[in-house]
Amino acid sequence: MWRDLLPLGRHPGSGGYRRYAWTGADAECRAWFAAQAALRGLRLDVDRNGNQWAWLGDPADGDAVVTGSHLDSVPDGGAFDGPLGVVSAFAALDELRRRGTPLDRPLGIVNFGDEEGARFGLACVGSRLTAGQLTRDRAHRLTDGDGITLPRAMEAAGHDPDAIGADPERLARIGAFVELHVEQGRALDLSGDRIGIASAIWPHGRWRFDFRGEANHAGTTRLADRRDPMLPYAETVLAARREAELAGAVATFGKIAVEPNGVNAIPSLVRGWLDSRAADRTSLDTVVAGVEKAARDHAAAHGVDLDVVRESHTPVVDFDHALRDELARILCRDEDPGPAPGRVPVLGTGAGHDAGILSASIPTAMLFVRNPTGVSHSPAEYAAEDDCLAGVAALADVLEGLVYR
Repeated sequence: MWRDLLPLGRHPGSGGYRRYAWTGADAECRAWFAAQAALRGLRLDVDRNGNQWAWLGDPADGDAVVTGSHLDSVPDGGAFDGPLGVVSAFAALDELRRRGTPLDRPLGIVNFGDEEGARFGLACVGSRLTAGQLTRDRAHRLTDGDGITLPRAMEAAGHDPDAIGADPERLARIGAFVELHVEQGRALDLSGDRIGIASAIWPHGRWRFDFRGEANHAGTTRLADRRDPMLPYAETVLAARREAELAGAVATFGKIAVEPNGVNAIPSLVRGWLDSRAADRTSLDTVVAGVEKAARDHAAAHGVDLDVVRESHTPVVDFDHALRDELARILCRDEDPGPAPGRVPVLGTGAGHDAGILSASIPTAMLFVRNPTGVSHSPAEYAAEDDCLAGVAALADVLEGLVYR
């Protein structure tokens, strides 16, 4: 499975992945998912929001157990973020069949669409729509960098954009969702454990900073006469680092758009996107407020106008305690995946996931697989095969414990 999936959407120059929502690479990944479902005799179901579901048993019976993740990527992303959870889900099902595990509950595997938000700027679109956290009207206003709207992209891919929206009936049939994911950090590597359980997802959000100045000639305009928006933007990037360090948080300007984007032109507009995450809401608010204040002070000093728009915000997610404790009980019952018997580490994360979105509607939990470098959202993202197989075994144990009671 991993070998078949690996080349899909891979950029020959960077070696990273460009699996953006509703593109050709996305279609290839979706075809791969459908083929894996068919190979196992599972019923394939594509919901109104474009998420793919593969079912063993009838979900209409209710109290289903679902696992899976996503197959899309950030620009030049790694091979493991998202796909590891989907591949492991199919592999865990194979393991359950090898064990002859009977099912008392329906079992589903899901591929959520547009989790990374790389094309339209909003993360977890598929799960947000399903959970009712993204309205159809707002989704229809999303556009990519080429001005193509989400509805147009969906329609071009053969999906009805007018059908999207909340799907409470589907969620009501799910009793538990468990997402396996490569750890996006080094906590497990530092502790020496292969597998961990998620405790919570830090609150996080995205803010757009629009610095508007005046375009002019780079070679003939005196420094004193310039209204250059690049200067307050650059100072704001440094301010974000300082504010994050003070709060024990993270803050990143990782995307920028410049107009007119000429080597010999002073920009008229510099648009930068801030991603910030912290252990609690108060710390996050402190960081963002500090960054915005610095941005406004620097913009005023350079005669530049500034607009700040919050594009998304996800509050802290505490995963269902009962389900989290059940996962720990199951994984400690037999062979422990780490070096310390009877212990599976529980850790928080600053990365958002579909499991976090669904947690407001259904019981959710997450398993993490060790990342020896901590690198993620990069072609260098990596997890050792033995650790991945340990993740499959842990997921199979969890699913067995949940579907056969």
